[in-house]
Amino acid sequence: MATKRSTLCIAEDSVLAQQFDDAKWTVQGCNNLRVTEWTADDVIAWAKTIKGIQEDVGKILKENKINGRELLALKRNGLTMLGITRTGTLCLLLEEIEMLRKASQDIATLIEHSRYCFCKILDYLRLKQIHNQGLIGEPALPKVCDSQKSRFNKVVKYYFPGASAKFITG
Repeated sequence: MATKRSTLCIAEDSVLAQQFDDAKWTVQGCNNLRVTEWTADDVIAWAKTIKGIQEDVGKILKENKINGRELLALKRNGLTMLGITRTGTLCLLLEEIEMLRKASQDIATLIEHSRYCFCKILDYLRLKQIHNQGLIGEPALPKVCDSQKSRFNKVVKYYFPGASAKFITG
C-alpha cells in the first residue's frame, strides 16, 4: 500500500516529516538526481518552481549555464554578478538556495525496525490524515502487542523525538 508524503508529514516536527519535507525533496522534475548532479536545464526547471521570482532569472541562469554544484556555491555577490539585482528576487533565491544546500547535506538515517512497528505508525498516520479531512472521528492510538512494545517505542522515539512522540503514543 502506498503512502502519500503529506501523510508522513502530519507530525511536522518529527524526523519522519523532515525526511519527506518538500524542501528536502530536491528532485522536482530533475530525474531524481542530487542537486550537485543537476545540469543547467535542471537548475532552470528548479528556478521555474520558485514562487515570486522574476521570469528572467531562469534566462540568466540558462545564459550562464549554471549547474547544480555552481548553484549551491552562489551567494549574494555571485547572483549580483550574474545580473540578478532586484533585492526581493535576491532574497528569495538566496533563501531557496540555502534550503537546497541544507537538503543536500541531510542524509537520511534509517534505524533497524520491524515492519510490524513501522506499519503500526503508518496505519495511525493514515487514519489521522483521514480524520483531518473530516471523514472519520479521532483515531485510537496504535495498539501494539506486548512482545513488540519495546521495539515500537524505540522506533517512535527515533521518528518522533521528544514531545512529538506523544503524537503516536498519547
